[in-house]
Amino acid sequence: MGYEVAEQLGWRLPDVIIYPTGGGTGLIGMWKAFDEMEQMGLIGSERPRMVTVQSTGCAPMVRAFQEGSEFAEMWQGARTIADGLRVPAAVGDFLILRALRESHGTAVAVPDEEMLKYARLMGKHTGVFPAPEGAATLAAQVHLLQEGWIQPDETVVLFNTGTGLKYAHLWA
Repeated sequence: MGYEVAEQLGWRLPDVIIYPTGGGTGLIGMWKAFDEMEQMGLIGSERPRMVTVQSTGCAPMVRAFQEGSEFAEMWQGARTIADGLRVPAAVGDFLILRALRESHGTAVAVPDEEMLKYARLMGKHTGVFPAPEGAATLAAQVHLLQEGWIQPDETVVLFNTGTGLKYAHLWA
């Protein structure tokens, strides 16, 4: 995914990447890909600020990031409509947290209700029918814009990791 982002943006990286994180392998892979591309001379040393997004009902990475922990403790009683975010213990937790910190990124948790709200907005305004996981990235972006963490002129990439069709029961 890191290579795809760089290529699509003319071998420039965005200012911010917002990624819905369950196990976190996508975020870890992108972070590694950026180093590889720099070594090959495809990009410079600048990196995007990485943002991990989880559900308020299952947010072990958000909690660990906010506490300054190196590892994330298992989230007890995980509950969320987003199947891909219902991962109480990520195998690569320390790698995710390292990427967030090295990139001066952050971690955000959003409630299921906001995932549904932003899924509807994405569908209405872009024609994309995202899974709740993807809609969580838009919810996080809105929060981070309101807080001033993201500036309106920055380039931001949101990852939608699934289709809303997998969640047809939520739209009935």
